[in-house]
Amino acid sequence: MRILILGGTGFLGPHLVEQAMALGWEITLFNRGKTSPTLFAGAKYAKITQLKGDRDPAKGEGLKSLEALVATMRKDGTKFDAVIDNSSYFPRVTKASAELLTGVTMMYQLVSTISVWSDLSVAADESTPVSTIPDTKVEQITGETYGPLKALCETAAEVACPSKTCIVRPGLIVGPGDDSCRFTYWPVRIAQGGKVLAPRAPKPEEVRVQLIDVRDLAAFMLKLIADGHHGTYIANGPQGTLTMEEMLAGIKAAVSNPVQFVWIDEAWLLEQQVQPWMGLPLWIPQDATTFGAGNANVSKAFAHGLHCRPLSETARDTIADFAATKSERAADFAWGVKGRPGITAARETELLEAWSKRAVPAAT
Repeated sequence: MRILILGGTGFLGPHLVEQAMALGWEITLFNRGKTSPTLFAGAKYAKITQLKGDRDPAKGEGLKSLEALVATMRKDGTKFDAVIDNSSYFPRVTKASAELLTGVTMMYQLVSTISVWSDLSVAADESTPVSTIPDTKVEQITGETYGPLKALCETAAEVACPSKTCIVRPGLIVGPGDDSCRFTYWPVRIAQGGKVLAPRAPKPEEVRVQLIDVRDLAAFMLKLIADGHHGTYIANGPQGTLTMEEMLAGIKAAVSNPVQFVWIDEAWLLEQQVQPWMGLPLWIPQDATTFGAGNANVSKAFAHGLHCRPLSETARDTIADFAATKSERAADFAWGVKGRPGITAARETELLEAWSKRAVPAAT
């Protein structure tokens, strides 16, 4: 297979490159050369064609090197089996890339997100209507614009490459290389052992958590290309349901230190000003407006070859990666500090002590 990856040096890209290389595929990379510019240097990557440029045609020479490649391919009558676009954020830029490449590729695969849906009360599938935004030309990414802009990027690719698009919508991508550290908080904290604060919903058996190991996502994307599948796919896991309790138990299976989960009512945590999602990663308080969170229908992706490794394996490798990359993080890195996910050790201790001392109503 012959593929072009737009980007390729961030979180997902390196896993795509390594797995495609293992398959013996021919790889071309196009990026700005700013993120990890020496990542694919050396004899191991000698066969990779690396083009430098900016996807935004309004910035400097922009797509010039890619335009030259396309011109050569048109002259030679050659094509890519697929273009993997894993760096689309603004529809204007996606449109430029897709229009340029549509004549020289059999597939335009775009990495989108499950954030294209803003209504968490609905358990979404591929047919669920996506979110919209009043100003479709806005180019400032916020919590309100990120999902709708991704949805517009999907449309831009579909218009430019009719019948050739493959839209992949992952959920929370985790595993080695994850610099968001949202899921990472839990394996690293649990590996330390002791009493671990954990949120409990009124009906914990109904709370769902979904995530996908970056390596499984990369493998699925390449399989879609190899099998020639177009269309839209929610790439999330696991195949069955996963509750918060099951997730933490799966992580616990990867560590050796004794661990005791202290399950604390989420209503009490909210009273103590503990923030969902970033304060305690992956925690979304349970009510009618959040029923769909962690409950997206992933049956189509699994029917087309998505496979999720055991959670304990993801946790083990996440812990190892976090330890190995310690020198790359800021010297003052700490959980729950400066916008980082999780809570500090001191705050956790404070909450655990307050929970144990709270007044419990007498039984009647």
